Amino acid sequence: MTRSGGVPRPTADNGRATLYKTPMPKWTKTIIAVLLLPLCVGAVNALAKVLRATGGADMFWVAFLGGAACWLVVFLLLPKPMLIYVFGHELTHALWTWLLGGKVKRFKATSKGGHVVTSRSNFLVVLAPYFFPLYVVLTVLAFALGHLSFGWESYRPWFHLLVGAAYAFHVTLTWHILQTRQSDISSQGYLFSAVIIFLGNLGVLLAGLPLLTARVTLLTAMGWWLQESGAVLQRLARW
Repeated sequence: MTRSGGVPRPTADNGRATLYKTPMPKWTKTIIAVLLLPLCVGAVNALAKVLRATGGADMFWVAFLGGAACWLVVFLLLPKPMLIYVFGHELTHALWTWLLGGKVKRFKATSKGGHVVTSRSNFLVVLAPYFFPLYVVLTVLAFALGHLSFGWESYRPWFHLLVGAAYAFHVTLTWHILQTRQSDISSQGYLFSAVIIFLGNLGVLLAGLPLLTARVTLLTAMGWWLQESGAVLQRLARW
């Protein structure tokens, strides 16, 4: 049985040790992280191509950036809604546990921190909250259901605004809690965690932007990622 969590106040780890059973030693994960670095560079280059391809989607970008700006004002001027963030963080641990065939034994989320006790765990379960924007996914699912049931096409700008706010919520509060020691991160090794979180967040953008803007296909975006990663490997081979 494993335990994931530990999203504390900005000043402490909530006094709670987090237990992980992982069959892969950290030195092995460090080697894997180094080997994945070309994929990181490829993802950045591919994202640049996606941004250029979707830059003309004004209806999307105006609403999306407007939503992100609204949340940024809230983030900077008002008390941070840590209970909402911690609940989403721990629920993401739980969802990825279920997705990978495990069971959730215990769930706790408060404004001071939280944890999830599961029957199994791996690096995806442990690190998922740092790259999987749960509230964005819930917003998309809610709109998709509403659109199929009631034809919400006229509300699409509001949907894009909410997606922007939800994504900014994910980015800002994830960065906020990463300013303190997180047992999720230390348990997996700092370099390995950084690479997986970086790849996960870029992967979300590479998949999400094509789907939301319809200016480039998902397969094209993934193809660019593979192409750019291959180009990086070729340059390294020539060295």
